[in-house]
Amino acid sequence: MLVTFPDQSAVLAQGRLGLIISDRSRKPDWAVYLDERWAGDPEVTWPHRIIDWPDMGLPINQGEFFDVVADIHERAKKTELVEIACYGGIGRTGTVLSCLAITAGVSPESAVDWVREHYDPRAVETNDQHELIQRFAQSL
Repeated sequence: MLVTFPDQSAVLAQGRLGLIISDRSRKPDWAVYLDERWAGDPEVTWPHRIIDWPDMGLPINQGEFFDVVADIHERAKKTELVEIACYGGIGRTGTVLSCLAITAGVSPESAVDWVREHYDPRAVETNDQHELIQRFAQSL
């Protein structure tokens, strides 16, 4: 699903399970996958990065995660097509989208609600993910 932020940057967001309808109309220019199950996928022929992030948990390296979010936003602002996906497409993907919403001008207090309205009402699943979004906002 293409998510367009208030600053007009946009990313593709989905999961492997098909819980979110995928509308990949072309191959991404770059991707960030938030689940090891994307590793070795023969259909993923574009440049990508896999973040070590257990399901329902937090990224193993928070600093790396914050840097990757900034990189995604810069690429999206340059109109590169960036894909973001975890396994279900809800929790981890929703967390990244919430952080991107903040970089695009949404207030930290409204970021999760914005993503739930513009992406999926189930986005961001755990208290730890909510706290990570707030720590990201404080890091800016």
